[in-house]
Amino acid sequence: MFPTPIKAVTFDVGGTLIIPWPSVGQVYAEVAAAYGHAGLAPELLNQRFTAAWRALKDFEHSRAQWADLVDATFHGLIEPLPSRTFFARLYERFAEPAAWRVFEDVVPALNVLRSRGFGLGVISNWDERLRPLLRRLRLYDYFEAIVISCEVGSPKPARIAFSQAASQLAVPPSAVLHVGDSLERDVQGAQAAGFAAVWLDRQATHAYPGAVSSLRQVVELLMQ
Repeated sequence: MFPTPIKAVTFDVGGTLIIPWPSVGQVYAEVAAAYGHAGLAPELLNQRFTAAWRALKDFEHSRAQWADLVDATFHGLIEPLPSRTFFARLYERFAEPAAWRVFEDVVPALNVLRSRGFGLGVISNWDERLRPLLRRLRLYDYFEAIVISCEVGSPKPARIAFSQAASQLAVPPSAVLHVGDSLERDVQGAQAAGFAAVWLDRQATHAYPGAVSSLRQVVELLMQ
């Protein structure tokens, strides 16, 4: 399937390795209730967060931008807005492993790939909370390369993120397979940097050539 033998595999994090748990809306509602705003429906907050997220442009995962995003989610529902009250607690909450779930196929896939000699890495648009979070989720030690947008100064699909990962893995870009859940940021970004790429569509909601719905399928592709 791949024109160059694959020697390393890199992964996106959010939506690929881990997912907010029970959901963004549920966590937002719980924290808001603790600060006197009970009764907010998690489903509504999920919808409003998704809409605010999709409206973003040039998001660099700074704390100030996260505060603006949270305010947009709660706008019109509460006063004062979270940036003036409980945003700091929300920011801390998503640094805690209890706010995340590791997909069940992640650890088995990483174990198989590592046992077969593949180098492993992470390329993620995230902030300073990611490294400690990966440690607390017991994922950090799987990876020889960890490239985070806040550290390189540019989010995916910028080429620099992928180039740094290949350099840390000590393999040419053409020998790296990147796996992620965003067509633009992960698949197109990786391919533009010379990587092979696979789109992980966990919900199998789109027809796209070569898409997979689990990391088990990624392992199967590499074992062919």
